[in-house]
Amino acid sequence: QVQLVESGGGLVQAGGSLRLSCAASGRTFSSYAMGWFRQAPGKEREFVAAISRSGSSTYYADSVKGRFTISRDNAENRVYLQMNSLKPEDTANYYCAREGVWFSTTYYYHTRAYEYWGQGTQVTVSS
Repeated sequence: QVQLVESGGGLVQAGGSLRLSCAASGRTFSSYAMGWFRQAPGKEREFVAAISRSGSSTYYADSVKGRFTISRDNAENRVYLQMNSLKPEDTANYYCAREGVWFSTTYYYHTRAYEYWGQGTQVTVSS
């Protein structure tokens, strides 16, 4: 059973930074692409960023491009999301996810492309 555990969320002022971390169980971490999504109250879960198995390719939502950076450490079974220049509209519960059978380089932005999900970590950005 795959387990994903997020950490690093918290309360930060607008313009500040946070670094989220996601620890994955299992010995085949490097065989899967990973993604970050977020969900605000009353809204659908939305794509934030994704990274390929090797880390050589990254993908971002337009709303975070230039401010967020996704990275991974395959030796440590971890994926990270560095968030800079945070805005109040970034407030949400952030989830990491592992690719499923529908994942592709053209379908990385949809929740259906991912099979396993963490429990989420809350990020709150005050104005």
